[in-house]
Amino acid sequence: MKAFLPPLTLQEENACVERMKSGSLEDRRRLVEHNMRLVAHIVKKHSCMGEDQSELISIGTIGLIKAVDTFCPNKGNRLSTYAARCIENELFMYFRNKKKIAREVSIYEPVGTDKEGNTISIFDVLQVDEIDVVADLELKQNLKKLKEIWPQVLNDREQEILMHRYGIGGGKALTQREIAANFGISRSYVSRLEKRALEKLRVGFEEKL
Repeated sequence: MKAFLPPLTLQEENACVERMKSGSLEDRRRLVEHNMRLVAHIVKKHSCMGEDQSELISIGTIGLIKAVDTFCPNKGNRLSTYAARCIENELFMYFRNKKKIAREVSIYEPVGTDKEGNTISIFDVLQVDEIDVVADLELKQNLKKLKEIWPQVLNDREQEILMHRYGIGGGKALTQREIAANFGISRSYVSRLEKRALEKLRVGFEEKL
């Protein structure tokens, strides 16, 4: 990693914080630059995650800037102590969001192919409002197959989850968090139900082809 400026002494830090609170952008910049070594140190602990280090430095720097902007010296902590928590939190949110995206089940994932060898996704057979009946007769047949297997492979709760999640039946499509609130369950449980239901539909749909 690149060489970073050395940490400020306690006296220098306190003086910079005081001037920054009075509106000094130069001292704000100085506080950030002289704590970049801390960002690099914390990022290095996450090197086993296989992430691009420069990207993690950027994410950690966001946490550092937030720490500098919200630091309250009269609580008795050094800026570095407070900043370390903010940097860790920013990295944690980054990893959590990335993990969530990676695990998100997409309705655009293929569930099979038509007679011409074209890929068919759950999205294709659920978006019935935009179907041209004449031009997409085969797609309509696939929709019929999906409707047939729907009650066969899904239990009542799974059907409800997908109907609310994707607005099936004319309702409004809801987020996992909104569904969780409506059903009084956790968002992670909604996510598991959704993933399991889509997988059941995929398997059932392939068996019908």
